[in-house]
Amino acid sequence: TPTTFVHLFEWNWQDVAQECEQYLGPKGYAAVQVSPPNEHITGSQWWTRYQPVSYELQSRGGNRAQFIDMVNRCSAAGVDIYVDTLINHMAAGSGTGTAGNSFGNKSFPIYSPQDFHESCTINNSDYGNDRYRVQNCELVGLADLDTASNYVQNTIAAYINDLQAIGVKGFRFDASKHVAASDIQSLMAKVNGSPVVFQEVIDQGGEAVGASEYLSTGLVTEFKYSTELGNTFRNGSLAWLSNFGEGWGFMPSSSAVVFVDNHDNQRGHGGAGNVITFEDGRLYDLANVFMLAYPYGYPQVMSSYDFHGDTDAGGPNVPVHNNGNLECFASNWKCEHRWSYIAGGVDFRNNTADNWAVTNWWDNTNNQISFGRGSSGHMAINKEDSTLTATVQTDMASGQYCNVLKGELSADAKSCSGEVITVNSDGTINLNIGAWDAMAIHKNAKLNTSSAS
Repeated sequence: TPTTFVHLFEWNWQDVAQECEQYLGPKGYAAVQVSPPNEHITGSQWWTRYQPVSYELQSRGGNRAQFIDMVNRCSAAGVDIYVDTLINHMAAGSGTGTAGNSFGNKSFPIYSPQDFHESCTINNSDYGNDRYRVQNCELVGLADLDTASNYVQNTIAAYINDLQAIGVKGFRFDASKHVAASDIQSLMAKVNGSPVVFQEVIDQGGEAVGASEYLSTGLVTEFKYSTELGNTFRNGSLAWLSNFGEGWGFMPSSSAVVFVDNHDNQRGHGGAGNVITFEDGRLYDLANVFMLAYPYGYPQVMSSYDFHGDTDAGGPNVPVHNNGNLECFASNWKCEHRWSYIAGGVDFRNNTADNWAVTNWWDNTNNQISFGRGSSGHMAINKEDSTLTATVQTDMASGQYCNVLKGELSADAKSCSGEVITVNSDGTINLNIGAWDAMAIHKNAKLNTSSAS
């Protein structure tokens, strides 16, 4: 069962298609969240994509034909496409969009002024106590659609249904907190089938509009996960995490989309806190390993680019797949989804989905932890400066296993390209994990050592 999706933030359609074929499909990623594919305002900043001008598929990511090609090629590689969808607003001000359409004064190719709420501004103080303003006033000056209107709902639904006809399987609803849950319910009644929908609702407590209101209309982003995980990995003790998830007051696992960081909070926007990002190196590896190994939520792996301290900066002007060169890691594209510990964590999650529970939890009361997923897998993280040496009980079959965070099993299952972990005849493992390191083994990464080599 594929269990994890990746946000290829600001990747163009050609690069996404190639990545599906060459890496995401083979590595078992379930889906890609792509940046908004519709016409938007011009400019190089990443957020121009979040100011729609029309629903024509002509954006910085590419044109309609390139988008269709990407969906088809990813689908053939076993990877679904999720589209970031703007349902709350259109662009601010006036100008010309990326497909050449002009707009201004709440007039767009598909909308006229009566399709919008009256102009008023959402103030920071409104979030705690004024539901009406949060859902009817303008988010940072963006023209706020009257999402209760039949015409607006029909127009957005037609866009979503067009994307589904192309083969898109899921949708992220941006700024869902700013749209009444009842409006989303009415919109979904006009959407064909039952695509994967996840709604961006930033709720870290004390909000006039709560995440729980949206559980009936789709999955919901659990921002508490990001900040609490970040706070624990930065300032706390990993031993605290034994009942992470619902035990910490989060929404039900089956409704939650979770992430270590996302495109907003890695920049200090949208519900930021102790967010861990690619800039944290090994700490980011370990936080992702925990997220991917722990049975809570539907994880989104972030794939970023280096914005060099400029939180407005758009993506690098070099393609990821650049005439046979992979512009990852050393250059501005970070490609975290290709980092060995993160890709290995996805492999672990895919192979332990049948055992959705934590078993044999062990910790040293500080920053060394280990836990199992029944007979399907076992993992350990050492976020301390000294080696983790402990003997822990598992439910794994005895034998030798590939640590999937550091290597892969060969096709004939006789060797591992990285570290080998031994499960003893009594099901124990004598852990020996270096400082700031981790291991994960699963039932399908077992070496076949029975026959003579």
